Amino acid sequence: MNPADVDRTWAAAPKPWAVWAAYAVPLCVLPSALWRLSLVFTDSAVTIWYMVFLSVLSMALALLTLGLVQRWGQRVPGWLPVLGGRRIPARAVVLAALIGGSLLVAICAYFVLNHRFHFVQRTFVGVGEDEPVHPPPGWEVLRYYAPMLAWGPLVIAVAVDYGRRAALVRSRAR
Repeated sequence: MNPADVDRTWAAAPKPWAVWAAYAVPLCVLPSALWRLSLVFTDSAVTIWYMVFLSVLSMALALLTLGLVQRWGQRVPGWLPVLGGRRIPARAVVLAALIGGSLLVAICAYFVLNHRFHFVQRTFVGVGEDEPVHPPPGWEVLRYYAPMLAWGPLVIAVAVDYGRRAALVRSRAR
């Protein structure tokens, strides 16, 4: 987003680092999503839908981060009935992004710490009750998930910048 391209309702353009961070989020999620989709061609029918759903959901949530630095993240699209064109409340956006980013950090911290300190002794289990017990994933799998460790902190950082810009709008409106 160009600083000259700022919508009239916003006081400032996002910081360049925030734009870079927002675009980095989908790139952090992409390796794991592609790896899961590659399993669709090699795995059983029970897990196919789960893998596709998880890949699409994670990429959709990652792409929503771009709305924190783009103009389309400030207003509901005009083509939507009833709500089209209305402003999206900045506090709700910041709160949702901070909660989501914090949950991602907590989940990643749990998995990293559990992998190291073995809080939960049970081995990795796939989807479904009939799924056989698998050994813990090695580096050949974890390398696709390692970039996702940055997802939560990046979302939090971009949400803080979004909140800063929204606070500038509120202070200028007074």
